Amino acid sequence: MGFRRGCHPARVKPRQADSTLKLIDEYCRYYRNLFSEVRSFEAFTHLHAGIISDIKRKTLPAIAEIMGLENAQGLHHFLTQ
Repeated sequence: MGFRRGCHPARVKPRQADSTLKLIDEYCRYYRNLFSEVRSFEAFTHLHAGIISDIKRKTLPAIAEIMGLENAQGLHHFLTQ
């Protein structure tokens, strides 16, 4: 099935990133346009929140745990991609 000229399929509005801390959200919003996927931007904000947190060890699993993530895989992918 083709589309007629000038007709476009309905565009899905991208979801907004989950909020973290107000300080982190305000700082990171200046970098939002650098990320094409909301998941990458969320990993960016989660890492910032983890870095300034009071956890003793700033490992990806520890940051994922305090941010309420199921695991650290998304953070790992963000850093390695």
